[in-house]
Amino acid sequence: MHKIDLQKRLPYISKQHLMLEISVKTFGELNTTELYHLLQLRSEIFVVEQDCAYQDLDGKDQKALHIIGIKNKQIVAYTRVFKAGDYMDKASIGRVVVKDGERKHGYGVAIMKASIRAVEEKFNESSITISAQTYLIRFYNSMGFQEVGEEYLEDGISHVMMVKE
Repeated sequence: MHKIDLQKRLPYISKQHLMLEISVKTFGELNTTELYHLLQLRSEIFVVEQDCAYQDLDGKDQKALHIIGIKNKQIVAYTRVFKAGDYMDKASIGRVVVKDGERKHGYGVAIMKASIRAVEEKFNESSITISAQTYLIRFYNSMGFQEVGEEYLEDGISHVMMVKE
């Protein structure tokens, strides 16, 4: 488990508030409570908040590494990552989420950095693909991703493929 100290990035916010514990787990390593809470968070954001009825349980979680950000014993940030060929041609990061009310604290940056590090260390890959919601292009640009191709609709929401080489 890694603790990410974001004090240097956001010095005006208290250090206590910025501590995020990050764990990286396979599907088999998740306990039922963790699985419930991460699926609950994904549903809360991707289905309810974004008003998008779609099949989140897509049969791919079993192949993914789950990057979990925990604050005060609650999951507040999450991604899932795949090695090349398990979801996309290149290694990929998806289901990037930060709980409403926990945004603006740098947790998106922390969970993405941990996800990129997991892809590099666990899969020995440096090229990473994401399917990004277009309103987040600048955020992903700041993480080293560049747009590839045209915008497209995925579940009624505008997306663009992005790659970090």
